[in-house]
Amino acid sequence: MDSDLLRALTAACRDHERLRFDYLDHAGTASRRVAEPHRVVNWGRRWYLVAWDVDREDWRTYRVDRVEPRLPTGPRFVPRELPGDGDVAAYVSRRVSAAAWRFRARVTVHAPAEAVAERVNPTVGVVEAVDATTCVLDTGAGSVESICVHLGLLGYDFEVTGPPEPLAHLRELAGRYARSTPRPAP
Repeated sequence: MDSDLLRALTAACRDHERLRFDYLDHAGTASRRVAEPHRVVNWGRRWYLVAWDVDREDWRTYRVDRVEPRLPTGPRFVPRELPGDGDVAAYVSRRVSAAAWRFRARVTVHAPAEAVAERVNPTVGVVEAVDATTCVLDTGAGSVESICVHLGLLGYDFEVTGPPEPLAHLRELAGRYARSTPRPAP
């Protein structure tokens, strides 16, 4: 990691100075950004800049190694309330994980959200309460097999509401598991 770049980004965060920079997204597409930088966070052996994107009018997470700053920095700004209830590391974890998912699933879990959240790493998904005994898990992974492994480890009954890929794989697994267990004696 370029320590000069890290110092420049953290100084812009500290001094509340807008940044202009060129950015390469995960697909390698270049864009020019104007952002209000708020924090630099280390997660998963990488550095990320959490900033308010002025043109998109939304919070964004940028991989620092893909940022090419343009100097000088811009005017000062008044800091906004940070996303994610102020837990910027958790916010980065959710955003970075979700961006890397090739496959997604939305799952209704028949258990309290607090109980499911204890079993789900933030890199695996986000848990949202529906009521006192049900929640929704928005999850994903690089493969449908990985999604199904995570669901199997939940320890609770669940229903996958889509998309079709994890549903098909779960049906295949259910058949395989049923065939692999001996039938009970009469």
